[in-house]
Amino acid sequence: MLRIRYRVRYSTPGVVAARLFSSRPASNPVVFLDIEADSEPLGRITIELNADVVPKTAANFRALCTGEPGFGFKGSVFHRVIPEFMCQVGVPVTMEVRVRVRVDGGDFTNHNGTGGKSIYGKTFKDENFILKHTGPGTLSMANSGPNTNGSQFFICTNKTEWLDGKHVVFGQVKDGMDVVTKMESFGLHDGGVIKTILITDSGEIPQDHTRTSVG
Repeated sequence: MLRIRYRVRYSTPGVVAARLFSSRPASNPVVFLDIEADSEPLGRITIELNADVVPKTAANFRALCTGEPGFGFKGSVFHRVIPEFMCQVGVPVTMEVRVRVRVDGGDFTNHNGTGGKSIYGKTFKDENFILKHTGPGTLSMANSGPNTNGSQFFICTNKTEWLDGKHVVFGQVKDGMDVVTKMESFGLHDGGVIKTILITDSGEIPQDHTRTSVG
């Protein structure tokens, strides 16, 4: 009976994530995002996910890259780009912009920063704040307040220490910061973008290929 009950809970909506989370890899997974702007290929961003520190958050991002849950980042846009601050994909971020340094994305439902969802349901709790926003290439969860993580994330293009304790850091760009720099050039200081920056493909790189440079 216990085994049957476990399976029932396991198959409920959003709990497909439990299976993805439970089979944690022995080493940190490496994923990729292939990017284009107005149909012009920009290149590939390769990211190492810190499953050793934030396994639940890393499992969410990895699965959204591979599309295992039946939804994910492929075909979504970077809806917010603040030059010299961040690139964001995916839930609105409430914060004071002290330095211009990020690119935001991850909203694969509404494509404008108002949507997205995690593999655990609409949102999930902040896992921990052990990792810090130390500099360019830091990957962090976008949110609309405490414990509102979904699918939206941002890539820092500078040190953003004022976000520590507010946003969960879960990865680092290994290769492709030149691509992030190109994306940054299409951003406006109010967060708008002058080109459609699209994730054309995404996935996980096999461990024996993680040393391959992709630009």
